[in-house]
Amino acid sequence: MDESAKQVIPAYLEHGGDVAEAEALYGRPRGGWLDLSTGINPHSYPMPEVTSECWTRLPDSRAYAKLRRAAADCYGAGDPALVTPAPGAQALIQWLPRLRPRSQVSVLGPTYNEHAHAWCLAGHRVEEVNGFDMVDRQAEVVVVVNPNNPDGRLLETGALAELSLKLASRGGWLVVDESFADVTPKASISARAGMPGLVVLRSFGKFFGLAGVRLGFALTGAELAGALAHALGPWAVSGPAAEVGTTALADAKWISATRRRLKEEAKRLDGLLTSHGMQVIGGCDLFRLVKTTEAAEIHARLARSGVLVRRFSQYPDRLRFGLPGANDDWDRLEKALGI
Repeated sequence: MDESAKQVIPAYLEHGGDVAEAEALYGRPRGGWLDLSTGINPHSYPMPEVTSECWTRLPDSRAYAKLRRAAADCYGAGDPALVTPAPGAQALIQWLPRLRPRSQVSVLGPTYNEHAHAWCLAGHRVEEVNGFDMVDRQAEVVVVVNPNNPDGRLLETGALAELSLKLASRGGWLVVDESFADVTPKASISARAGMPGLVVLRSFGKFFGLAGVRLGFALTGAELAGALAHALGPWAVSGPAAEVGTTALADAKWISATRRRLKEEAKRLDGLLTSHGMQVIGGCDLFRLVKTTEAAEIHARLARSGVLVRRFSQYPDRLRFGLPGANDDWDRLEKALGI
């Protein structure tokens, strides 16, 4: 094994958004929690009216066909047959390792820890590597998150496409998790969906701010798309989720305006964090990663004020901040940082 790689052993999985855990440690804030720990768009897509039938009937093939078409158009995949809807990208992360024989897997880290965990649980040999040039030449599966969570690292699509072809030549896959790619569309490889070996995962809930809808997509070749659909089973996506997703993914005007808004607010967050002595070292337009020797103290101080941000036990000098939404939320964060 290369010295730059390490065998992954599943451990406690940390996530943002665990308000219940925060309350157990700090109590319930008087004003409720301002949860900035998840990287979900605080300006959610306005929930459209859905038909009564989507609540009372099973979703039919036409509903799913419309959803696949909307996703293919939004992500630039072209052919709806390459799109597999799922009840969240997380479901796809857990199912993919079960659809191939035990393999040598390289995960480009540090990154979202559910990827390595899912491949380990399915019996694969998993190594985490710290650089794209360190990917094991013997790897049959490579997993990258692009833009990366939590540091926003971006990989060039041409290099990813080249790696995908190399892996495909030996029956392998390149899994590219683009859960945060809606804010960096030019960095997305989704337009190359269907090329040999490439598996692209997209999340609906993060950019559209509707995480509770539980909707995600895999963009793959037709053979794997069929295997995924079979594994997920019939009616994997609810009728309401299909209707909401179809409407939102086709709303180009809202998508464009939201990208501009998030970019402006991410810059505003940069200014606020740096003014309080933190070094912004990465992120995307939905979150910022900072480095500070006072990370533990800042996290605790914010939590006592009812503001929850993401901490990392493996990197005790880092915190991740999502975007506040309303002006009152910005004021609350600024006040809490100044205490």
